[in-house]
Amino acid sequence: QVQLVESGGGSVQAGGSIRLSCHETPYTYRRNAWAWFRQAPGKEREAVAVMFTTDGELHYGDFVKGRFAISRDNSENTLLLQMNSLEPEDTAMYYCAADFLGNGRWHDRHAFGSWGQGTQVTVSS
Repeated sequence: QVQLVESGGGSVQAGGSIRLSCHETPYTYRRNAWAWFRQAPGKEREAVAVMFTTDGELHYGDFVKGRFAISRDNSENTLLLQMNSLEPEDTAMYYCAADFLGNGRWHDRHAFGSWGQGTQVTVSS
């Protein structure tokens, strides 16, 4: 059974950094897109960053403002999200997603077919 397993979440003070990882196990096929979404309590799940592997196109949520960077280590089958200058508003469960289905826009959670279980990020002021 293919799994997307997130790790790297934790607690950090405002201004700090966290790097999230999403390991695909086992490797099955080349996905057309990878993404990070997040969901805070009482809020909708929103796109943080999306990477289309077909053409290298990247998208970031407006709130990112240059603070985060999505990347992929293909040798390790791992998706990464480097988050810097974290703010309390970044507190959320962060989810790894893959397989853009083409039935929505890049920021649409329903447009992704595979999901991990999430990792919690908490930013204190």
